Amino acid sequence: MDVATISPARLAELCQSGRVTLIDVRTPAEFREVRVPIARNIPLDRLDPAAVLRERNGAGGGPIYVICRSGSRGRQACEKFIAAGFTDVVNVDGGTLAWAECGLPVIRGRKAISLERQVRIAAGLLVLTGVILGWLVHPAFLGLAAFVGAGLTFAGITDTCGMALLLAKMPWNQCRTPETSA
Repeated sequence: MDVATISPARLAELCQSGRVTLIDVRTPAEFREVRVPIARNIPLDRLDPAAVLRERNGAGGGPIYVICRSGSRGRQACEKFIAAGFTDVVNVDGGTLAWAECGLPVIRGRKAISLERQVRIAAGLLVLTGVILGWLVHPAFLGLAAFVGAGLTFAGITDTCGMALLLAKMPWNQCRTPETSA
């Protein structure tokens, strides 16, 4: 599925010339750490394209721009909108990382471990645990390492990570008082 993209610099130009709808689909903790000032946080696992479109009624048309950390979750969110019948959706190329690298304004808050890094930590610990238990307790525990390896392969092929979706729901990736808009 082809998803339209826009550079952070071009989106910043559009922001100066008028109202832009920008949805950040990262976890609330990632959003709290660093965000584009005009972005509204709707985590990918809670994104309901129909609800977003209902909220826009009367707020004017135009595209919905989607941003994440580096572009992958943004593309997935765009695909959700397209599947729901809304094709005027655009992914910010390179995500928040590219936005900040361009020197565009961001709001910085409390530091958090990115979801991508949490996945690497969890996968590494599960593989290490499986190998150690397989060596010390019973060879059947090597299946844990194989399961994680299969999951990572699936994630690489499909660009959808079940472990990331699970980690996104963890309490440390949530905010007590969500900052849903700038």
